[in-house]
Amino acid sequence: MKAFTMAAVLAATVALPSVGMATDLEVTHWWTSGGEAAAVAEFAKAFDATGNKWVDGAIAGSGDVARPIIISRILGGNPMGATQLNPGKDADDLIAAGLMQDLTELAAAEDWANILRPASQLESCTVDGKVYCVPVNLHSAQWMWTNRKVFTDLGMEPPKNIDELIAAAPKLVEAGIQPLSMAQGWPVGLMVNDVLVAQAGVENFVKVYKDRDLAIAGGPEFGKIFETLANIRQYTPADKMVPQWNEAVGLVIQGKAAANIMGDWAGGEFAVANMVAGQDYDCLPGLGVTPVLNTGGDVFYFPKSADPAVTEAQLKMASTLVTKEVQVAFNLKKGSLPMRADVDLSAANDCMKKGLEILDGSTAVFPNDIQMIDRDSLNQINDLFTEFMANPDMPAADAQAKFVSIIEAAPK
Repeated sequence: MKAFTMAAVLAATVALPSVGMATDLEVTHWWTSGGEAAAVAEFAKAFDATGNKWVDGAIAGSGDVARPIIISRILGGNPMGATQLNPGKDADDLIAAGLMQDLTELAAAEDWANILRPASQLESCTVDGKVYCVPVNLHSAQWMWTNRKVFTDLGMEPPKNIDELIAAAPKLVEAGIQPLSMAQGWPVGLMVNDVLVAQAGVENFVKVYKDRDLAIAGGPEFGKIFETLANIRQYTPADKMVPQWNEAVGLVIQGKAAANIMGDWAGGEFAVANMVAGQDYDCLPGLGVTPVLNTGGDVFYFPKSADPAVTEAQLKMASTLVTKEVQVAFNLKKGSLPMRADVDLSAANDCMKKGLEILDGSTAVFPNDIQMIDRDSLNQINDLFTEFMANPDMPAADAQAKFVSIIEAAPK
């Protein structure tokens, strides 16, 4: 992706034509679950209200499926009007090739640097002092979700942390309930990272992923984590894993599984099912061990266009996505936290309130993994974790040694 031809750059300026007084913008994203679809509909409604038209370009599957398609289209001269990506390094090559719209003037005019928080989100959109994307939410991955009825029906107290869940697992299995649901692929890596953060601590996690501290990665702190994962592994066999993350969350909603470890976007699925946080289900930040938030989330980029009407519509969309009303409407349905602190959150549920309390009153906020290490290394780590969790014969020490090798080889 480092080498580009001038033809590709010029071709990428071709965009959707304007229609009448309005402009159609195709918007690509991978928000296709029930909660996600309800949330993205709020963005579409708000943009349509500007007189333009949101042309939905949802890509089925996860971000791992959608990202290569999105990037390939932009490089191939068939760009969309706007696209969802995650904050991090995914668009660096596209920016370097001059293919992405510069939002610096808009960001300055609307004071994004002061109204959007935490600062790390906008910093991830900034390259050489210029802003190229707009952050729309703050997602955190460190949550455990439990179905309260599953436990109370068995005469058990709902677990307050991951250790209590593991302790309750034998009784759950005896009752025919899966203790911890799991989806294939990236959710395995997310779960492992959550356990790493909960048990090794934020400081050690950042030292390994950002600073490439091999002594910690190969030391006893991380060694204990791999032993914990081996213990969890017996309750998440490969034949019990489902294809998609929302299916795993669905098992908890249906009472077929007791718990799931997933990001706060799982809250959108519980909302669609009309379940009430703190009453029907519990959401435990930091797996109930140490409440923390990572600064992941979603951002929107806008490929350059030679059509002034398209550019105008792109800037209008960028501005619309961070207005107070839209931030509230979208994030309440997405399960994520709004980027602004000056919005009315009287309708926020128990989970969002927990997240906001950590965000606003705690120092336990840290970068997302993709903000610290390259995508290829992350994919290797996820593949390793998937293999380890699916293979009960792989010793914890062997998995840890392979993990150290990947961290050591990751480019800084």
